[in-house]
Amino acid sequence: MKPLPSIFVSHGAPTLPLDDVPAREFLRGLSGMLPRPKAILVASAHWETSAPAVSTALKPETIHDFYGFPRELYDFRYPASGAPETAARARELLVSAGFDTDAVAEQGLDHGAWVPLLLAWPDADIPVAQISIQPQFGAGHHIALGRVLAPLRDEGILVLGSGGAVHNLRALDWQGGAGTGTQWARDFDDWLAAALSAGDDAALADYRNRAPNARMAHPRDEHLMPVFVAYGAGGAGAHGTKIHSSFTHGSLSLAAYSFG
Repeated sequence: MKPLPSIFVSHGAPTLPLDDVPAREFLRGLSGMLPRPKAILVASAHWETSAPAVSTALKPETIHDFYGFPRELYDFRYPASGAPETAARARELLVSAGFDTDAVAEQGLDHGAWVPLLLAWPDADIPVAQISIQPQFGAGHHIALGRVLAPLRDEGILVLGSGGAVHNLRALDWQGGAGTGTQWARDFDDWLAAALSAGDDAALADYRNRAPNARMAHPRDEHLMPVFVAYGAGGAGAHGTKIHSSFTHGSLSLAAYSFG
């Protein structure tokens, strides 16, 4: 069986399931672009820990980790089963590679996980586990972490990174809908696409110094780290293919990539 690709998606604002924008339609069609996975392992920008951790919940709750949004968002639930076997396998790979790794039974699905899953697999019939990120360790750490997870793709498990290709909340125009993006955001978005396409580990690991407008595009690292997990999971020599490109709220890139 051909290995599954690893995937990165930008999950946008929590309102994405309600917004009539191209990224929502892309995510609704994502499952049709892929073989059906046995399970999904999500690296979300919204679960940060001091060391890599995997979620082992049998019935992960839907976490509404945002405030001040429309009431109907808080009514959404994503009742997928957990994937403790997938979590255990991911932890086995990480421990074998020398990563200090925790298992967390009480971790639910944050909106970085359930927003794209709700759109792509609305029946919630594929087991889901999460793996945490460590922004304090930078891009190179997450590329290495993803590489260790690459064998999961041969086992029918989808490694899904969920974050944001450009993510600066202070620079958003909350009244703005879909558009082409501000110039500084497009410049960073284009650089990222080129570096992923080239499979340039060194440039990606040093993106803070090499990418244009890196600190404007990402005041904090957390929303970009999942792309490096997905890129690493594509395997040594992987090159990224952009499978979606759009902007909302002026500068919020909703780019998505496939690896492997």
